[in-house]
Amino acid sequence: THTNRNLVAVWTGLLSSTEQEKDPKFWNTWAQQTLKNALSLQTLNQNKAKNLIFFLGDGMGVPTVTAARILKGQLSGQSGEETQLEMDKFPFVSLAKTYNTNAQVADSAGTATAFLCGVKANEGTVGVSAAAVRSQCNTTKGNEVTSILKWAKDAGKSVGLVTTTRVNHATPSASYAHSVDRDWLSDSAMPAEAVQDGCKDIARQLFENIPDINVIMGGGRKYMFPKNQVDVEYPDTAKYSGTRKDGRNLVGEWIEKMENKNGHYVWNKKQLLSLNPNNVDYLLGLFEPEDMTYDLERNPETDPSLTEMVEVAIKILKKNPNGFYLLVEGGRIDHGHHEGKAKQALYEAVEMDRAISRAGLMTSIHDTLTIVTADHSHVFNFGGYTHRGNTIFGLAPAVSDVDQKPFTAILYGNGPGYKLVNGGRENVSAIDYREYIYAQAAVPLSMETHGGEDVAVFAKGPMAHLLHGVHEQNYIPHVMAYASCIGQNRQHCAGHNQGSRLRPALPSIAALFTLIRLLF
Repeated sequence: THTNRNLVAVWTGLLSSTEQEKDPKFWNTWAQQTLKNALSLQTLNQNKAKNLIFFLGDGMGVPTVTAARILKGQLSGQSGEETQLEMDKFPFVSLAKTYNTNAQVADSAGTATAFLCGVKANEGTVGVSAAAVRSQCNTTKGNEVTSILKWAKDAGKSVGLVTTTRVNHATPSASYAHSVDRDWLSDSAMPAEAVQDGCKDIARQLFENIPDINVIMGGGRKYMFPKNQVDVEYPDTAKYSGTRKDGRNLVGEWIEKMENKNGHYVWNKKQLLSLNPNNVDYLLGLFEPEDMTYDLERNPETDPSLTEMVEVAIKILKKNPNGFYLLVEGGRIDHGHHEGKAKQALYEAVEMDRAISRAGLMTSIHDTLTIVTADHSHVFNFGGYTHRGNTIFGLAPAVSDVDQKPFTAILYGNGPGYKLVNGGRENVSAIDYREYIYAQAAVPLSMETHGGEDVAVFAKGPMAHLLHGVHEQNYIPHVMAYASCIGQNRQHCAGHNQGSRLRPALPSIAALFTLIRLLF
């Protein structure tokens, strides 16, 4: 908006020198501009959302958002704290409670079922209600729940999913699969009994449950090919070969099905960027046998970035006059944290922020509802009274007053960063802490764990104001469905054309009681 551009201009101008910050006028002017912008939000955007974009930073808790903001600024030569992420610019922010129905600290499967299917569920399960029991195949039938991707597809919209993990990983799989075990990635990962009882692996469900998903991009090639079939990119690496015991080539089947439907399969960046989106109605892009590589380690010649995948996806999806739904997962933020590799995690978050920016440039807040959130947090934080502009990967300015050793500003509550040397804490000043593989951790674990606190939900576009305060995580897809007139609660859409304002859905009996209260 014009107001936002003014804010950026003022911010940039006043930040030309840190000396400006010593002048109260700097802070007062910035606050007054922010106030002016806030007042303009009182005119709520109640348009119908033609398009829906959902960005999920897996494991992107609030400390990760803050640290990524600082990193983004430092990568462009600033001190970092004053930088704005794209999600920071979203006008509405709320909190989501992330617990699973059987877990205080959630996993990515149960949370994905909540924010995609609108129903809270048990940890480790995707696309099924809490009545389903993890790993028990016979509890699947009758407990399936559908996702907003399906609601959008049924309403005539184009739909897509883009992830930096495997396309059959926990988050994307809740869009299309009904599985009592998130680890049933292919039939070779399933117990024989589950296969005999008729349960399908998640890779197979990707192609069978919701026909004609328009865009599918991420990793996960090995789960789509027959066992021991060598990988196209890594023919000499046995662990990347196909895994399917049923002998099916799911990619080959998809290519054959899409032969006359403008469908294209790609497995590297060159193939992806050589496509003309105007001539593509269906796209399957599988760029790695397992998860995609960390952005910090990505080969820019062969592997597309998340931003590049998102751009191609939107160009394909937006051709539909009925609009589109797109799920985008920055999935390896989570993996970086689990490995205690804060640098990898934060670079992943910065790359997702670039993708959010690109999506914003390609769409309009007038008809596109965009939401950015996380499924859960991690036991990750940073502190130690660091000075302004301290590198986010640096040391705290003072040593511990207990063991007189320095410590990293970034710290994990647990994980592989725990290390003892001669019975005491490692002296990190003796190594190049900027290239330190693992950030320091308090409790030794081979893999760091999730955190249990609420996560932030950023929203812009039609009906974004419905995301306010503190809500259960499963509330999110209901807001998106309401805004775009799909799924449940469609009565408020009757007689309204695309882009027109929606009227609040208020049952007549409730309206009557409201009127009575006003009169008496």
